[in-house]
Amino acid sequence: MNLRALVLCGNGTNCEVETAHAVRTAGADEVKILSVWELLAGHDTIDAYNFLCLPGGFLDGDHLGSARAGAFRFAHGKPDAGRDPIRVQLDRFLDAGGVIIGICNGFQLLVKLGLLPSRTWEPRVTLTHNLNGRFEDRWVTLIADPESPCVFTSGLQTLELPIRHGEGRLVATNDALLKTILKDHLAPLKYVDPATGLPTEVYPLNPNGSPGGIAALCDPTGRIFGLMPHPEAFSHYTNHPRWTREFLDGAPENQEGTGILLFRNAVDWLRRNHG
Repeated sequence: MNLRALVLCGNGTNCEVETAHAVRTAGADEVKILSVWELLAGHDTIDAYNFLCLPGGFLDGDHLGSARAGAFRFAHGKPDAGRDPIRVQLDRFLDAGGVIIGICNGFQLLVKLGLLPSRTWEPRVTLTHNLNGRFEDRWVTLIADPESPCVFTSGLQTLELPIRHGEGRLVATNDALLKTILKDHLAPLKYVDPATGLPTEVYPLNPNGSPGGIAALCDPTGRIFGLMPHPEAFSHYTNHPRWTREFLDGAPENQEGTGILLFRNAVDWLRRNHG
């Protein structure tokens, strides 16, 4: 198969170049950065791709809440040139077996659209202000749930990634939904205390106060994935703040950072299932 990845940008997105680089490094055959306004103008269509990336940034300046205005545009925007609305394109893309990653602001977009924790098109969770009321910019330790259906985290255990957000605390519409998310293993990554190896809600190990240490969500298919940490920001081993100590024995053979593994898992899954 010709694996084609689309990285959407515009209106405050600022991580599209790093995200495109990460997907390309992970093995995608073609990677295109496209403004959402070009999509709305009908210059391209999501149907032409297998892998959709929604990068981080400050979509629409976070007015009305992070990604809320952007979600309205995605749900109701109808492209020119006679193309189907973006929502229809997204449904068709997912029905065809495509995968989506939403990073930070992209994660906020996925929950506002109602694509996480399942494709209902009705928001049932949100990502709101960090419990401490401050923007956080730090590295965190995460643990992957081996029982999660998430194709991005398959085979991963503990990893370190940077976070940078002011609204990353997960809130569900009710406690029953939160329990279902945890029971069904739809929280594939959690903030963890390195000393105990257990998920934590304690600051600063958990930078936003998300219950259960939840740092990411996936849908039951495992193909829609949103996370607050930035895997595209750890694409090379020298991105790590302790790289001179962590790699005393020399650089990794491929010199890649751990963040690439998430993208490569998705690329490999697509090739296995659609090759």
